[in-house]
Amino acid sequence: MLGAIVGDIAGSTREWNNIKSKNFEFLPKRSFFTDDSVMTLAVAQWLVEDSAHETNTLVFSMQDLGRRYPHAGYGNRFRQWLHKDNPEPYNSWGNGSGMRVSPVALYATSLKECLDLAKRSAEITHNHPEGIKGAQAIAAATFMAGHGIDKSEIKEYISKTFGYDLNRSIEQIRPTYEFTESCQGSVPEAIIAYLESKDFKDAIRNAISIGGDSDTIAAMTGAIAAAEYGIPQDIAKFCMGKLTLELQEILVKFEETIKYMKTEIYR
Repeated sequence: MLGAIVGDIAGSTREWNNIKSKNFEFLPKRSFFTDDSVMTLAVAQWLVEDSAHETNTLVFSMQDLGRRYPHAGYGNRFRQWLHKDNPEPYNSWGNGSGMRVSPVALYATSLKECLDLAKRSAEITHNHPEGIKGAQAIAAATFMAGHGIDKSEIKEYISKTFGYDLNRSIEQIRPTYEFTESCQGSVPEAIIAYLESKDFKDAIRNAISIGGDSDTIAAMTGAIAAAEYGIPQDIAKFCMGKLTLELQEILVKFEETIKYMKTEIYR
């Protein structure tokens, strides 16, 4: 999950200042966390605190945490959803469903559970088929990468299951890629950035280098990449330091829960 947060922070200064190159300062001092990190942590909190994983508790978690960070950079429709007394899904196909889904992949004990929880995490807002598909694709890729599945198998599974074109290269995408917040226009690109990578930093550089919605693309890529490669200690420390104490505590509690679950499984 920290991989998504690192991607968000690394891409934060590039979202409205795109760079079409991999040659950039990886984590400028002015980098910051955005709504991508806040909502990712809200999903993590939901998974830990509600063992039944009811949608109403996810709504509460997202609204409660989201309202605590009102200037995190939410889209207009989502911002309205955050402040409604009885929020309803609004048929979105935006990549918000993919940016926040990574805790699901770390929590799930099977690919089926991963896909089910990803759908549940998406459809309270992003109930359009493309919104659900985007969340499931990122979750599945993260789950598979974390379980040692080869990149070629991940590529084949995602392509066949979700119909995404993953046969393009970053070099082919970069010159003409433009800003889009849709799942269908950013989730495949985020996965390609991971598939072409040689390590964690390289994956994030791939993601940011195409331009567009840089923080969200890098967050999605970072989740998958961290599951395979892990995160360099200096990068993890820098990004943890960018979070508030409250957000750090949610992350640590989630990681401790995952460790405990794995211990119980293999005991």
